[in-house]
Amino acid sequence: MSLAKTNKNGNGFPSLVSNFFDNDKFFSNSWFEKEFNQSMPALNIKEGTKEFDIELAAPGFKKSDFKITSEEGVLTISAEKQTEKNEKKKHFTRKEFSYESFTRSLHLPENALPEKIVAKYEDGILRLALPKKEVTAHKEKKEFKVS
Repeated sequence: MSLAKTNKNGNGFPSLVSNFFDNDKFFSNSWFEKEFNQSMPALNIKEGTKEFDIELAAPGFKKSDFKITSEEGVLTISAEKQTEKNEKKKHFTRKEFSYESFTRSLHLPENALPEKIVAKYEDGILRLALPKKEVTAHKEKKEFKVS
């Protein structure tokens, strides 16, 4: 058995009102999810042999807008930007304010060295190089005497 939607007004064209109040569209939160996801920048993480490479797409920001912190194994990347435009003409004055911000937090693996992060911002991409701790292999044999 399959369920299929039918056109409610029967003429092949859905009415504007039925589409607006359609339960699947009107009462869903997909518009909220879309808006929320747009404010969260895309993030790529690549693991190499010596470091983790993190790329964050954040166009329109300046280097000074970013704040990168590491505390208790959590790396937090945030940015804030405020702009104000004033336009004065003979008969009116217009002011526009704009505010953009985001915060992304990542749990760091135990082999990461957050105190040695190198961050660069270029062409709308924030790149972080997060070095790994070197793992030393115990190859030499040691003998211990019992006393």
